[in-house]
Parts: sequence; C-alpha cells; structure tokens
Amino acid sequence: MTKKLTDINQSPNQEASDQDLQALKKVATQGAFWTLANYGLSQALRFGSNLILTHLLFPELFGLMSLVNVVIMGLALFSDIGIGISIVQSKRGNDPDFLNSAWTIQVIRGFWIWIVAVVIAYPAAELYKTPELIWLIPVIAIDSVISGFNSTGLFTSYRNMAVKKLVIVGLVTQIIALGVMITWAWLYPSIWALITGTIVSTLAYTVWSHFLIPGQHSRFRWDKTAVKEILSFGKWIFISTALTFLAGQVDRIILGKIFSLEMLGVYTIALTLSDVPRQMVSGLSSKIIFPTLSRLAHIPRPELRKQLLNTRKRFLMLLALGLAIIVSFGDLLILALYDKRYDQAAWMLPLLAFGVWPNMLSQTVDQALYAIGKPSYATVGNLFRFLYNIIGIPLGFFHFGILGAIIVVAMNDLPFYFVIAFGVSREGLSSIRQDIQATLIFVGLLGILLYGRWLLGFSLPIAVIL
Repeated sequence: MTKKLTDINQSPNQEASDQDLQALKKVATQGAFWTLANYGLSQALRFGSNLILTHLLFPELFGLMSLVNVVIMGLALFSDIGIGISIVQSKRGNDPDFLNSAWTIQVIRGFWIWIVAVVIAYPAAELYKTPELIWLIPVIAIDSVISGFNSTGLFTSYRNMAVKKLVIVGLVTQIIALGVMITWAWLYPSIWALITGTIVSTLAYTVWSHFLIPGQHSRFRWDKTAVKEILSFGKWIFISTALTFLAGQVDRIILGKIFSLEMLGVYTIALTLSDVPRQMVSGLSSKIIFPTLSRLAHIPRPELRKQLLNTRKRFLMLLALGLAIIVSFGDLLILALYDKRYDQAAWMLPLLAFGVWPNMLSQTVDQALYAIGKPSYATVGNLFRFLYNIIGIPLGFFHFGILGAIIVVAMNDLPFYFVIAFGVSREGLSSIRQDIQATLIFVGLLGILLYGRWLLGFSLPIAVIL
C-alpha cells in the first residue's frame, strides 16, 4: 500500500489511475477513521479532566496558564519554518540526509525558543503585572527543548498516513499527562499540577517517537541542499504561522490586559469547549487532507476539485450537525457540570461556537492551496484576521464591555474565510456553491434544535446573554 502511494507521489506527469486513486482513498478513509476515533477519545479525556481540574483548582490558575501558553505558542509559531510540512510535501521526504537535516534544524529551534523565553519572561511579567511569569515562562519553555528532539518518524508517518500508530502514541501520552495533573492537583492544588503534567507528557511522546519506524534513526546532519529546500519552502510557512499566532492568539493577548485573571480563566473554559470542532478539523486537515491532496496535486484541477468537494461534502454535513448541537445546548452543559465560578462561560460558549462555522468552511479546503504550493493565501488571510482582532476587540470592549469583546472574537474567522474562498476560486478549486449550501443546512439545523429546546421549556441561549 505504501508503495502505491509513493508511486502516485512520484508520477507528476501522469494522471493517477483508478486503481491508484482507490488505494489512496482506502488509506485516507482508514486514516480519517483513526483520526476521528482519536479525536473523540482525546476530547472525552480532555473534557473529563478539565471538569475535575476546574473543581480542584482556581479559575485564576487557568487564566495564568493561558497567558504563559500564549507566549510559548507565539515563540513556537514565530520560529516555525514548516519542517513537518516540508517532509510530507517534498519528493525527498524519505531521504535520510533530508530527514536528518530537518531534525537538526528542529533541535536548534527548540533551544532557540527556550533562550528567547528566558529573555522575554521579565518584560512579559511587567506587561501583565503578573510576577509569576518571570519563572513560569522559562520553566514551561523546557517543553520546547524536549519536543525539539522528536523523531522525524512522526512526519514520515504523516506522509504515509500511518495514523493508527500516531493515535496510540497521542492517547497514551495524553493519559499520562492527565493522570499526573489530576493526582498532583488533588494532593497539592497549585499551578505545578498543570506544568508537570505537560512536561512529563512531552518527554514520553518524544521518547516514544524514536520507536515509531524501525530503522529510521534521527542523527545530526547538515545537507546544504536539504537545508536550502526546507528554508526556501519554509519562508511562506514562517510568515503564515507567525500571522496564524497573531490572528489566533491576539484575543488572549488583548483580553489578558482588559480582563481579570479570573475572567480570562472563565473565557478560556468557554473557548476550549467551543474549539472542539476546530481542533477536530485541524487534525483531519493536517493528517489526512493535506497528505492526500499533496499526492494528487499533479492531476488536472477539475479532477482535483471534484475529489476535494466530494470528500468535503460529507465532512461538512457532520460538522454542521455537531456545531449546531454545541451552539444550542452548550450553555446548559456549562451550567450543569461546572460550579458557579464558571457561570459566565455559559453565555460565551454559544457565541464562540457559532463563530466557528466560517473556520470549518475554510479549514476543509485551505489545505488544497498548500498542496498545490500556494501558501500565500493563508498568509494574507491570517493578516486580515489579525488586523480585524487588534482593531475590533478593543472597540467592542469599549462600547459594549465583555459582551462586545466576545462577539468580535466569535466573528474573527470571517476575514480568513473570505481570502481562502477567493484563493481556491482563483486556483480553479472553487467551493463557493458548496459553502452556501452547507451554511443553509447549518442554519436550518440550528433553527430546528433551538425550536426543540424552546418546546422543551428551556430559555434560548440569547436570553442568557440579554
């Protein structure tokens, strides 16, 4: 099966045969199954542990960790040159010299992130008037050093869509992390419960990654042609991921200044739950859609568009139903399971979840642009999203308080969607008609569920907001 996939990837001047396409679809379908199974189990574990930890720890600790994670994630994304994407997309993706050169760059990057984290810890603590950041940021940045030693076998597995083994690694290390966090929080309720669980999990994941593919060992290597290829492809990835961070995390950067740590912690809980569909689609996009489209990128655009839209249609129907359920009943879940300290998350969740829909439309098609070597559209989309956030959030808060800021955040995927829709249309992969149809179905499902909720005697989510 792997040989068939390799043949497809290495035949850029020939139309893929029906047999090859069927083989690719079979592997992609299996990968999608394992990705969704992993996501379901992972989210169940995450939700259960989140529920336990919110009872054991104070909201302020989640707000504090949110600030630290924004800083560390920013450093990671501002130094991202698409090493994994290069391995998946490159024709040299199975060449040991290429893989080892990529691993060497990755290790250097991990140490670079930690050094910069140490340097900016004090300014960050002063900016947010939170002295704990001085030591928290360097300690949690150790995680980046550890993950820098992750084996390139992870990316080779993505390239070959060997998802099952990745699912097992991810779930086991997640269970380890959650076990450490909950045990520590129960015995000694403090921020160290969250820190220790994260670092132990990363260490276990890194060690395990070196046993994924027998015979593939990561070594220090500096092949100039490989490095040149990675850095050349990575320049757009670097700009795009930097803007992705700014666009996706600027809400917490700004809200960290205008919200109290307690309110920031409550917002983080609502955002985490509303982000469930986004994370699922992100996993499918990176592990299945992108590797599949990368192998089909050489076929005529009309055929590529047909393959993309046929698969995407089924995903969108499931996403529309899932998201409509979260919007319609998510607030009741918050009120039923969390204590009163988190009650304000109940009205935030429906708004944030509703705003995820444009992201569902763009994430299920934007990987086609990466596959055909056009990452610039995503870069521009994230730039517009970032500008929307830095202008809109302060204005929303100034005029309408917390509600105004949350509404602006909820709608921040619209600028990105419009740019991606333009990009796929320009490149002969238009999805506009399918987007409109799926949106009408989403709104219809939402209307039915809200009407059903009203018939059951529950007030509508909008009533809580008002």
